[in-house]
Amino acid sequence: MTEISQKWAAKEGKLRILTAKSPEKYPIVRLFERNPPFLVPVDTLRVAGDQNQATKVELIMSESVPGAVIVISSHVVRGSVGNRAAVFALETLGYPVWALPTVLLPWHPGHGPSTRVTVSEGDFNSIVDDLIRSPWTGEVRAVLSGYLGGHHQAYAVARLVDALRQKNPNLLYACDPVIGDAGGLYVPEATAVAIRDQLLPLANLATPNRFELSWLSGAPLDTNAAILEAALSLGPSRMLVTSALPMMTGSTGNLYLSGNHALLAEHRLIDNPPNGTGDLLSALFLARLLEGLSEERALHLATAGVFEIIARARKRGADELTLEQDASSLSTPMAMVQMRRLLHPSQRKNR
Repeated sequence: MTEISQKWAAKEGKLRILTAKSPEKYPIVRLFERNPPFLVPVDTLRVAGDQNQATKVELIMSESVPGAVIVISSHVVRGSVGNRAAVFALETLGYPVWALPTVLLPWHPGHGPSTRVTVSEGDFNSIVDDLIRSPWTGEVRAVLSGYLGGHHQAYAVARLVDALRQKNPNLLYACDPVIGDAGGLYVPEATAVAIRDQLLPLANLATPNRFELSWLSGAPLDTNAAILEAALSLGPSRMLVTSALPMMTGSTGNLYLSGNHALLAEHRLIDNPPNGTGDLLSALFLARLLEGLSEERALHLATAGVFEIIARARKRGADELTLEQDASSLSTPMAMVQMRRLLHPSQRKNR
């Protein structure tokens, strides 16, 4: 093992029992239980045994270690939507996930009628109470909510986010307000109202599609300028809007707005994509933000990853996202994405 002079980790990770060599000699030790091995600073390690020999060390939670993400959404037996998509993406990128289902379905409703089991209000509240009281809440760095089985679940999610923020004020909450599409609302209006009134005010990030943003803001969204204005009015400091209006013919776009940026990520439109792309995008973008990437880079990688997976699934003729075959598209996407910087609403008002 050669000496390494850098101080901080080349790649973040969370492991419990690892192998290291001579931490006094090496400011960073190499950990061998991942392939490829990665590096962490010695000051995150508790060393046991003779430090001059190969030794056992225990990784201590620190800022260099990614925390867990609680993902709250639907669960399907077959397919890659809801929690099935989000959990796979986050775990592929190295994040421990606590997965809380809101409903249980054999498959996505778009494939035809099926049994639907909604976690009852009492059971859902009890699970949330257990999570709030659990001794592991210090591990949680972010919460991502998606499809909800009823308005009562929105109140429970809000209670969970509030409780976690009392322990960790820096908790990141991403709300994917899964309420409908161009065909209209596909959840009861009471559920949509609860998401709007209870969850969006708590969110650091929201990821609606264009229809959902229009319904939530009460405004028609016929231009990207209108989308930006609606996103600005809704509340969360970061808004990622899917199905935005592209500038290139035959394309589709994801529009992102924060206090610093107004960005449009465009890629070629693929007809009849499998379900679950919104769930996947929300998880990928959240993971990239947690990784510490710039907003522009996070948007580029998340958009490219989803586009690449859609293209590969369609090429195979699959009726679901083939995540298990395309994990590399999540971690190192190669698809072409056109990034554009738009005029920020604040700049427009200053003119």
